[in-house]
Amino acid sequence: MLTAATLTRVVGAALEEDAPWGDLTSTTLLPADATATADLTAREPGVFSGGDVFATAFALTDPAITVDLHVADGDEFASGDVLASVSGSARSILTAERVALNFTQRMSGIATLTAQYVRAIDGTRARIADTRKTTPGLRAFERHAVVCGGGNNHRFSLSDAVMAKDNHLAVLQSSGADLAPALREALSKLPHTTHVVIEVDRLDQIETVLAGGANTVLLDNFSLDDLRAGVTLIGDRATVEASGGVNLDTVRGIAETGVDVISVGALTHSARALDLGLDVRIG
Repeated sequence: MLTAATLTRVVGAALEEDAPWGDLTSTTLLPADATATADLTAREPGVFSGGDVFATAFALTDPAITVDLHVADGDEFASGDVLASVSGSARSILTAERVALNFTQRMSGIATLTAQYVRAIDGTRARIADTRKTTPGLRAFERHAVVCGGGNNHRFSLSDAVMAKDNHLAVLQSSGADLAPALREALSKLPHTTHVVIEVDRLDQIETVLAGGANTVLLDNFSLDDLRAGVTLIGDRATVEASGGVNLDTVRGIAETGVDVISVGALTHSARALDLGLDVRIG
């Protein structure tokens, strides 16, 4: 969630990293009283994300800078569109430029890729969700970008829900206990509001994890035939999630098996930054 505190903390750290002792180039070359207007211009089409982040980079650098956003997060744009305008001290604008662009390009790239996945499954019951495969420290920004592209957020952190994967189950079973009773015993300690996701990689594991208390069964790296069989077997007893081997070429077929959720790590770990530029006009 993009709270004011998160924006200030993350953007502030980026600005400090980029100009720890000020912008030597701008202070050396530019008159202190020089002003400028800069336009955030799209070099390619996409879906916008990061307006508040963009504005925060300039506000933290110089509160006197004016930022006018011409599009909202989630809006589609064409190549050549002016997405925002910035006016104020030329020194301050150029000091904040790279950080503002880095965030906005990254977030708009994620939103644009997410929108492609969402369009690819249009008309099915499935929804696209992200994963925890995010850039360390930037999860709130990248998760926000997924939502801007029409996707959904998975659990935000390890503290939000139980998600038992193969390694968890292997350790749980190491004592020789039967899995279903062991799961029920472990999960009985949770508040009733806690969601439980349990991953399986074979059809014959499904009944066991349902008996153990799974609210969502995650079918990992299943073939399309096995996904269809898993959906039928689970029925309405749990939410069915698919993961593994998901890309723009395969996602439609996965959605058509009837799964409820498709989690896609590529939304955040493989999205390229969109080509946006800041074109400065001297005023």
